[in-house]
Amino acid sequence: MRTQVGIIGAGPAGLALARILHLQGISSIIIESRSRDYIENRIRAGLIEDWAADMLTDIGVGERMKREGLVHWGTNIGINGEIHHIDFKALLNKRITIYGQQEVVKDLVERRLADGGELLFEVGGVSVHDLKSDRPSIRFAHDGQDKVIECDFIAGCDGYHGISRPSIPDGILSVYERDYPFGWLGILSESPPPDDELIYSYTDEGLALYTMRSPTLARLYLQCDHDEDVAAWPDARIWEHLHKRLGGARKLQEGKVLQKGVTAMRSFVVEPMQYGRLFLAGDSAHIVPPTGAKGMNLAFADVVMLSRALEAFYSKQRTDGLENYSKSCLKRVWNAQRFSWWMTRLLHRFPDESAFDRRRQLSDLTYITSSEAAMKSLAEQYVGSPPN
Repeated sequence: MRTQVGIIGAGPAGLALARILHLQGISSIIIESRSRDYIENRIRAGLIEDWAADMLTDIGVGERMKREGLVHWGTNIGINGEIHHIDFKALLNKRITIYGQQEVVKDLVERRLADGGELLFEVGGVSVHDLKSDRPSIRFAHDGQDKVIECDFIAGCDGYHGISRPSIPDGILSVYERDYPFGWLGILSESPPPDDELIYSYTDEGLALYTMRSPTLARLYLQCDHDEDVAAWPDARIWEHLHKRLGGARKLQEGKVLQKGVTAMRSFVVEPMQYGRLFLAGDSAHIVPPTGAKGMNLAFADVVMLSRALEAFYSKQRTDGLENYSKSCLKRVWNAQRFSWWMTRLLHRFPDESAFDRRRQLSDLTYITSSEAAMKSLAEQYVGSPPN
């Protein structure tokens, strides 16, 4: 099999990259270890930044998002039950869109197949070869046959547990990571969310986050121990804590719990994000705690930068964009890591904090929710800006 760009992984990064390349006249083949049903029904967060929603529309996969997505022009921060609104529209005239990652994947898969592009599911035994040459290759098994993709470049969009990053030789990558001493216990509930926009609620017992998948489907989270046993949280206990951490400022309606699980909280970055003709994008190169809602948006930014570099290579024989891909991406990655760490530090209770730390944290929250300059800074980082 011969193509210009071999893409490993059919998540938002790999699928969006393939669509952008298609519009540029650059050929690609996508391979994915999971089934189509799995990737289209794997529930993930779905907060899309202002520029990213525009990008999805511009590349022809935003129509259903515009119909079904929930557009938010602000967010809420609760401080021990007192709710404060951050008005994105008044501060920046920008918005975010709530639209599940699995829905983005469905739209991109449908577009890929309509384009006639190659997309192979349930592949196994994936390996990459000759990364320092101008003819790297991807080997894998599909439908009982061993296959090889010969290409000019490889995009490793296969996530933290994929094969792309581990295929880079020892001694090349520097790893920066931090694990947090808590997690999020999350549920998906057949009930309306307590507000039309998200509520991040800081309380003496820890964070609660009230978000949604639709007007009748709530996604709700509680800060918990990092190794929390879900079995220790029957539905009644979860609802009790959700009510308590929301306070009386909003009404929380209970409903049938459809899903329940614990999300770990960690920060992770590798440098550089490239080796030879292999370029990492999305979770294969970086993970952020979900507090800042940056994961999918960072993946989109990576592939926008990579697609620009590839277009310059094929149309103008320029290599500077490819050579500087990692440097260009990492500036944005670290900005997102800093913001996500700051939001995490701001809104959670840490087990080692002192009385002084708690007072300082409450003072931070009071300042952020009462100063227009502070609210504008938060809003600017939260809604995001286009890659440059």
